[in-house]
Amino acid sequence: MKVTVTLLMLFLLFPLNSSAQDYTQWSLPEGAKARLGKGHITGNIAYSPDGTRLAMASSIGIWIYDAHTGKELALLTGHTGDVSGVSFSPDGATLASWSLDYTIRLWDANTGEHLHTLNGARWVDSVSFSPDGATLASTSIHYIDSRGTDRTVRLWDTNTGELLRTLNGHTGSVNSVSFSPDGATLASGSSDETVRLWDANTGEHLRTLNGHTDWVNSVSFSPDGATLASGSSDDTVRLWDANTGEHLRTLSGHTRGVETVSFSPDNSTLASGGNDASGSWDYTVRLWDANTGEHLRTLSGHTNCWGPSVSLSPDGATLATGSWDYTVRLWEANTGKLLQTLSGHTNWVSSMSFSPDGATLATGSWDYTVRLWEANTGELLRTLSGHTGDVETVSFSPDGATLASGSWDYTVRLWDANTGEHLRTLSGHTGDVESVSFSPDGSTLASASRNVRLWEANTGELLQTLNGHTDWVLSVSFSPDSSTLATGSGDNTVRLWDTNTGQHLRTFNGHTGKVSSVSFSPDGATLATGSWDYTVRLWDVNTGRHLQTLKGHTGDVESVSFSPDGATLASGSSDYTVRLWDANTGEHLQTLKGHGLIVTSVSFSPDGSTLASASRDGTVLLWEYNSFAFNPIR
Repeated sequence: MKVTVTLLMLFLLFPLNSSAQDYTQWSLPEGAKARLGKGHITGNIAYSPDGTRLAMASSIGIWIYDAHTGKELALLTGHTGDVSGVSFSPDGATLASWSLDYTIRLWDANTGEHLHTLNGARWVDSVSFSPDGATLASTSIHYIDSRGTDRTVRLWDTNTGELLRTLNGHTGSVNSVSFSPDGATLASGSSDETVRLWDANTGEHLRTLNGHTDWVNSVSFSPDGATLASGSSDDTVRLWDANTGEHLRTLSGHTRGVETVSFSPDNSTLASGGNDASGSWDYTVRLWDANTGEHLRTLSGHTNCWGPSVSLSPDGATLATGSWDYTVRLWEANTGKLLQTLSGHTNWVSSMSFSPDGATLATGSWDYTVRLWEANTGELLRTLSGHTGDVETVSFSPDGATLASGSWDYTVRLWDANTGEHLRTLSGHTGDVESVSFSPDGSTLASASRNVRLWEANTGELLQTLNGHTDWVLSVSFSPDSSTLATGSGDNTVRLWDTNTGQHLRTFNGHTGKVSSVSFSPDGATLATGSWDYTVRLWDVNTGRHLQTLKGHTGDVESVSFSPDGATLASGSSDYTVRLWDANTGEHLQTLKGHGLIVTSVSFSPDGSTLASASRDGTVLLWEYNSFAFNPIR
């Protein structure tokens, strides 16, 4: 009977998202038809009290997973910045989330309904529910003014969202907060290297625990309330008598700081997450005997030390860990066996390119990989690994057989687009490769770095090097007839080059910021340029005459792209938006909103039916585009 009830509850949970609809369709902005990628993991993960669900903070919202199967159950959106963390109330009815938008949101954990927004919380770093769920404590690391950071703990009424009181006393930012199991005491850890205990009802300061020699990043009471654990950047965990404040023991072993601590439900085990150096910074979890301090085992596998999180299931059998390697891993707590990896989350998406037939979309990411997606369904086809730095740019060859990727590891890699096989590596650049582009006739590949290099596309032979810009070259684009190359640079100029001779033809001046993107119109008569001066400029390619300046973005223009019929120009910006413009008149047609971070790349599909936008929020949005109506099809 218990199994039946549990299955029924899971079926009823978030009924809209539990349908056959794929999660790439959930919580889409108006006009978008799909989302590729889940955004990147930005904060902690939390088990629901009944152990059936995992909530995870991401750059696009809060993902809810089935804790047993790893299946996506829901995506909660509403925050206007990265979600930094999540926490369930003790009864599992409410979910709290906090964000870089300086708010805390409370949600009905069963329906996903937004209940309250707690404003004035500044940059929240940690929250904790009281055992009865009536009070929420929050800490902030927000920089206020020349006096420094917010050094307070705030207590909120969860039923009304009202601020109850503010606790003052720490002399540094407060990084973590935790209620005792009886709700009488509140512990807070700070960058002032101390832990403070407070009367949770009156806000009175009870005592200060000294001993750590660096920031205290995490505090947690044992389930029986007898012990308090604190993790610190001094590489240690300290255990304290929660009633007297007496230091019980110090747990040493982490080598790069302890970011998080968590007790098992039976008080016997303590999990600590930290950054351990073994050739590189790797995020590891250590399990300790909570009574003796004996080190039991170390769980390794995450490949990035940033954004660590640890959460034990309510029955103590499973440990969930999250990291900025963009995975959540589930471990058997007793043996350390890896049970499951929840993936699909990615780092910043820096570039993308449609295959010539429009069936495949390639994305380059700051997780050092290139990913190939089925453009119609959003299915991830394969991941290409090999670069040792951020992948900044990708481009398909005109026949679709080859994919080029440029990286901050100073190289260009060529891949078989069908199999993902690495074909060759083009070396020679002495800096980050910012842009790559094949010529329309497929014979030449251009790559941009401190200068521009032209390569024979089939053999990888270096043909020539184009020098002249006085700053990094950020973008390259061939004219439709392959005879001319346009380059945009950090020196605020655009240059045109003869691709056969390498001769410099002309320079376009006018931008007052870095030129980050260049794109020829399909007929080759017009060049569009996007700049960090917040504008798009259109130029006559033959005469070099400035035609018009398109204004409206409130941030750097990172990418520009013409529709295949040349009628529309799309621009992506650091103001998080995509703008559509009439390419002939310069009239602003529409603004597409939906990304949570900088839009790094925009591109039309070859048939003009879809506009793709990539963002540092770790996703690509696909927008249905109708060149005749200039409006997304709903």
